[in-house]
Amino acid sequence: MDGRGILRGLAVTFKHFVASYVDDFRRLGKRYFTQEGVLYRSSPQVEGIFTIQYPEERRPVPENFRFIPFLVYDEGPNGEKNIRCTACGICAKVCPPQCIWITRAEDPETGKPLKKPAEFYIDIDICMNCGLCAEFCPFDAIIMDHDYELATYDRFATNVFDIERLLKPASYYQSIRPTQYAAKAAEREKKAAAKAARRGRR
Repeated sequence: MDGRGILRGLAVTFKHFVASYVDDFRRLGKRYFTQEGVLYRSSPQVEGIFTIQYPEERRPVPENFRFIPFLVYDEGPNGEKNIRCTACGICAKVCPPQCIWITRAEDPETGKPLKKPAEFYIDIDICMNCGLCAEFCPFDAIIMDHDYELATYDRFATNVFDIERLLKPASYYQSIRPTQYAAKAAEREKKAAAKAARRGRR
């Protein structure tokens, strides 16, 4: 009760306060990233306290970071969007909060269902970012995004994303998840080669 505990606590705070400035001077302006491109302030070697000047400075998002899912499309030779989604509905079935709604497209002449969605909606206010939709999708058509800056003034009018807002090219998918994209591409090539080999034996 003589105040020594409070003084020890203040000493620790003061030590971190001074160490942050000493660390900055030691690094001479290279405070945020290491030579490997890793954010220095989130590495075990960091000393002191720090503030990232958001939004001018941003912490790099890990590749496995999950936020609102998006639909992947492959870009055709004439600029057409070849949507990977076949409207099978697996993502909607496995979604825990049931925030995905899909309507399958139909042939206007015959009325038969087509392997593509006519409507695809995700209510991002309900989405819990679990990633089950992307995990269960057999066509790699739905992927968890890295875009977390989705603030809006009217969530009732803007937070139900339709298919046009959800569509993003495969090149974007590759840029945010290069390791996963390469693994999935290798897996698809392996399956295609096995299928071609089976056809050759017939």
